[in-house]
Amino acid sequence: MGAYFDNNSTTPLDPRVRDAMLPAMGPDHGNPSAVHRWGREARRAVDEARLRVAELLGARPAEIVFTSSGTEANNTVLFAVGRAAAFRGHLVVTSLEHPSVQAAAERLRESGMELTEVPPGAGGVVDPEAIGEALRHDTKLLCLMRANNEVGTIQPVERVAEICRARGVPVLCDAVQAVGKIPVRVDELGVDFLSLGGHKFHGPLGAAALWIRDGAAIEPLLLGAPQEDGRRASTENVPAIVGLGKAAELASAELEERHRRLLELRERLESGLAAIPDAVVHGAGSPRLPHTTHVAFLGLSGHRLMSRLAEADYAVSIGAACKSARPEPSRALLAMGISAEEALASLRVSFGIFNTADEVDGFLERLASEVEELRSGVRV
Repeated sequence: MGAYFDNNSTTPLDPRVRDAMLPAMGPDHGNPSAVHRWGREARRAVDEARLRVAELLGARPAEIVFTSSGTEANNTVLFAVGRAAAFRGHLVVTSLEHPSVQAAAERLRESGMELTEVPPGAGGVVDPEAIGEALRHDTKLLCLMRANNEVGTIQPVERVAEICRARGVPVLCDAVQAVGKIPVRVDELGVDFLSLGGHKFHGPLGAAALWIRDGAAIEPLLLGAPQEDGRRASTENVPAIVGLGKAAELASAELEERHRRLLELRERLESGLAAIPDAVVHGAGSPRLPHTTHVAFLGLSGHRLMSRLAEADYAVSIGAACKSARPEPSRALLAMGISAEEALASLRVSFGIFNTADEVDGFLERLASEVEELRSGVRV
């Protein structure tokens, strides 16, 4: 049977998004910076997409900067803050952050800034008071994702942003995994910068956005011509941006129904997992994204189990990064107090809007069989 359950990596393109993109690939679209009618048509399409993304976030269109990825958006903020501080001062990140934040923060540390990393609690949620204790008089930026991409735990961004505001510390919120699955409203979060990526909610790859609070101007990462109101040089990827705008429009209209359906699938999966011996769902007692389950099958290799499921045409991922095909324990899981052995026994299952209950049932049947065979030493 098989099914695609790796939606935290990327989601299938919604056919409605694809259809919206096709006209932007036709002969009537030019460079959005050009003044002729082809350019004006492209500019109109980009502006329309900017409005749709802003509406999804409860933001103003002028605060939206299109980027190529969430990684670029996060890097833009971190390196701009570093340059503005002449690579002096202090940064705070959490152990849950995406590599695009962690690696950039580490680069800034190597350039002269001091870095504090705050671990989460055992449930995969950061304590706001621990963030407050990590702040210093010279802290230039706090980075806290809205929802973790591995375990799916939702972070208390509102409370953390309130603490940071009182101390005059700007906040970058990586909301790439959250946007399109749960409500993400910048006025409610109270942050200064927020990143999102279209391919995480059934939009195209290569289209993302950075929200910059009005008045929180930062230097661009890419230099050249003054596209994006001088905040990001490079000719806009019009078809992908149009797709991002359509994905944002659909997510705005369907968010409540999507949340309900995704949560039903997750609960169906986790109910079935309860029948598999020594299956431990990480973060189960914490607020989580509706579509993400991170589960360890104690005593097994998550990498081997994932490979066997792939042979059956089920797409899942392991809860660890692979380097040179050698699994390594996830930093986020280790920071949660999970042992390296348990971390390496984990799988991440993440649903999208096209998945069905029948797919979940078929997966559970195959999963139980594979786990039993691995534990009994059959075909290992």
